[in-house]
Amino acid sequence: MIEEITITEDEERRYTELQLRALDCARSGDHDALELMLNAGMPANLQDAKGNTLVMLASYHGNSKVVELLVAHGAEVDRRNLRGQTPLAGVCFKGYEEVVDVLLENGADPNADQGAGQTPLSFAALFGHKDIVERLKEAGGSVRLRDRGMMAVGSIVNRMRN
Repeated sequence: MIEEITITEDEERRYTELQLRALDCARSGDHDALELMLNAGMPANLQDAKGNTLVMLASYHGNSKVVELLVAHGAEVDRRNLRGQTPLAGVCFKGYEEVVDVLLENGADPNADQGAGQTPLSFAALFGHKDIVERLKEAGGSVRLRDRGMMAVGSIVNRMRN
């Protein structure tokens, strides 16, 4: 017979607070506190109300060591938020090269469609992050893709050279 477990309102509130703290740790780069939570069983793919994972939040705020920690605990590097965006696309917008490297080394897709045909490479090109564009190309990112406005990523990359 399986025993039914009852969770009190206080326990539910405390768990919610712990989840919010984990999300804050990912944003702020508090590696040590987050490591304690993960070792105690906090899910590495925890998401906020907008579907942003711990990896997404750590990436978007440039916290490469936290991204490495999360990946070591089984976090998915390409899990999308509710807007269909991947962590790699977010970091290509922001321009954090070290985080791009960590994500790519752990299997992030440089051609993942972010909606309207946009990709991490197109975001990096649009925002002028030349070194990231090169890293993405080396990782298999295609400059032949087109967004739904029919602008080829290659034409954006070529404009960066001029």
